[in-house]
Amino acid sequence: MEKIKKVVMGLIAGVICGLFASGGGLILVPAFLYLLKVEDKKARGTAVCCILPMVVTSSIFYYKENYIDWNIGIRCAIGGIIGGIVGAKLLKKIPTIYVRILFSLFLFFVSIKMLF
Repeated sequence: MEKIKKVVMGLIAGVICGLFASGGGLILVPAFLYLLKVEDKKARGTAVCCILPMVVTSSIFYYKENYIDWNIGIRCAIGGIIGGIVGAKLLKKIPTIYVRILFSLFLFFVSIKMLF
């Protein structure tokens, strides 16, 4: 049953990734935390590991439909690499409760911006 739960979580994250162009972490991190009871930092690290194949797969389909602006994409990817390094280093230093609060505030802010 546990294996099926993990596959279904990946399936849902993959659909969200392909449909909404998110990395799937918005689904995976809470799922790992609350459904699988994975420790916070391990949940985030595992989600990042899962996100890469989903993003690559979705990117192929976006590329085939000519939905990629390479000028923006490459520049943002460079910033994303640097930001990923900084974020991963910060994760080691910031207490878990603050990471949870920041993540929740981020989701709340983005949700409100999407509506208005």
